[in-house]
Amino acid sequence: ASGQMRTALALRERLPKLAARFSAGEISAKLVSAITWRTHLVVDAELMARIDEAVAERAVAWGALSEERLELAIDAIVETHDPDARRRFHEAASECDVQFGKPDDETGTASLWGRLSAIDAELLEKRIVEMIAGVCAADPRTKGQRRAAALGAIAVGAEQLACQCGQDQCPRAGAADPRAAAVVIHAITDTTPTPTKATSDKANLARPTHTNEAEAETDTGADADTPVEAESSASEPPDLWAAKPKPEQSPMALIVGGGVIPPALLAELIDNGATVRPVYRPYGIADPGYRPSRACERFVRMRDMTCRFPGCDRPAQYCDIDHTTPYPGGPTHPSNTKCLCRLHHLLKTFCGWRDQQDPDGTIVWTAPSGHTYRTYPFSRVLFPNWDTTTADLPPPANAPPPSAQRTLKMPRRRRSRAADNQARINAERELNKRDAARDIPP
Repeated sequence: ASGQMRTALALRERLPKLAARFSAGEISAKLVSAITWRTHLVVDAELMARIDEAVAERAVAWGALSEERLELAIDAIVETHDPDARRRFHEAASECDVQFGKPDDETGTASLWGRLSAIDAELLEKRIVEMIAGVCAADPRTKGQRRAAALGAIAVGAEQLACQCGQDQCPRAGAADPRAAAVVIHAITDTTPTPTKATSDKANLARPTHTNEAEAETDTGADADTPVEAESSASEPPDLWAAKPKPEQSPMALIVGGGVIPPALLAELIDNGATVRPVYRPYGIADPGYRPSRACERFVRMRDMTCRFPGCDRPAQYCDIDHTTPYPGGPTHPSNTKCLCRLHHLLKTFCGWRDQQDPDGTIVWTAPSGHTYRTYPFSRVLFPNWDTTTADLPPPANAPPPSAQRTLKMPRRRRSRAADNQARINAERELNKRDAARDIPP
């Protein structure tokens, strides 16, 4: 939609003669899109009028050209009238990108494809070759599987790839999987701990409460290496494996914001040293202060999974923790907090949306138009047996009404969109001038 609006603005304001051809049905939308993009850097109105006249005169005959030849024909006209506006960047380099995941990926795997610069590709290939050469010939994985494992090890900064041969004499056998150190597995529990003085997560891990082992969640983006302060601990110290999923029970696990993890891979991560943190249902005491404790924040993010605004699926780890009833009138507790991405947090704060939260995390939104929308924690869909109901909080204190000047606190752009766009155009034209001065071929 944004691209079509840009094309429409270009036709109305920069290319009126081309727009007349398009309106008469003499040229295609694809051709118009290519012309508006290739002339985007022209800033002089008189030069733009000359280019408009030239392309409008010749565009009718361009319909049968391939995309590459079409771009060359447009660039030839732009070069004649305004050389600095010709897009001189290397098209291949501009398309460099790496993408992850496709809808038809098998469970527990994700596709990876993209385009790198030749130098980056050479460096990455060399590093992978070095890593897979370090495992012995008895490693049961294929060469392709080793390359894939090496890429995962590089992602967590590992220097070597662990060998899976299982032989005692192999120096790499039995080495810790470097990926596991970067993974935090949140094991969901229905137990509410008894509040005691703060202890570290390491202590919590050694003394978990009864865990619903069929519901576990992995979070690869959490602070795996940093001990954090927990707000409670359990009174009984059962075995550590109580917090780990039993393979025979086929626990369901997923990456927050990603796909489902098969039980075998989950068990492998645990065996290789992944951090396991129980996610307790908090007790009814609110946190003292505006910012939630780590335990409270962890519960809210695992409960919500995504932004709670209607229709938004931004992963919870990239969201703000928002107070439904603003603090200090409303307490800092899971029954009064939820995940909102920054855009919808601002929308709720400044644009007239109102929300009401139930103890189980259900949110009822009321739009400025009066329409209402109900959203539920996404964990309800994934883990239907997990009871996310927390304490019924007392009615909020009588907070002062919002100030009439509240909208003045809305964050403002440092410069307008038009100024941003013009700055990008000027920067690219300046690069074109430098390329021309160095006689660098386009």
